[in-house]
Amino acid sequence: MPYRPTALTRKNAEDKRDGFLRAARALVAADGFKAATVAAIAGRCQASVGSVYSYFDSRDRLLAEVFRSAASHEVDLVRQAVADPGRDARQRLGELIRIFSGRALHGRRMAWALLFEPVSPVVEAERLRYRRCYTDLGEQIIRDGLASRIFVPTDARLAASAVMGAVSEALVGWIRPDSPPPSPEEQEDAIEGIRSFCFRALGAHHDNLSTSGGIS
Repeated sequence: MPYRPTALTRKNAEDKRDGFLRAARALVAADGFKAATVAAIAGRCQASVGSVYSYFDSRDRLLAEVFRSAASHEVDLVRQAVADPGRDARQRLGELIRIFSGRALHGRRMAWALLFEPVSPVVEAERLRYRRCYTDLGEQIIRDGLASRIFVPTDARLAASAVMGAVSEALVGWIRPDSPPPSPEEQEDAIEGIRSFCFRALGAHHDNLSTSGGIS
């Protein structure tokens, strides 16, 4: 009779696989994708290297899944924050920039890994999808702002790409692994400066739109 996995053995296998993913994500958060070697992942789980490969075809596939999970979490937080129908487009775009930038400045090592660390083509494909998610969010907000004449006439898709590119590039110096961590005041100044630049680029008046008084 062929072997049929039981509910218990399936759960044990799922738990072990999830454990490898959690270990990999912890390594990435601490020291980037370069630190998440298969040996290091196995070591954190007190397992053999071979057992990791029994759950994942390759290290690249494992890290792509880690990237997808971490990036989806970040995108979901931003998406929820900008979904408030009671805010106008300027407020929602300001919140998108604030949360994206604030979380990057607060979790600098993970932000660097998600945005800039050199990775394999398999992981880079996930990064491109991650960036498109933010551009999609920004495009919808900018379209709403164009409809209500908050922003000057422009190509919404192009403007959204430019805004997210500007936000990411403005953060490089702050989140580099070899740079000193910014103080809370420096973080707030950086976020306000980025938002002010983006609003001017869209032809919108900029006020201090902070809603939470801190970094998410």
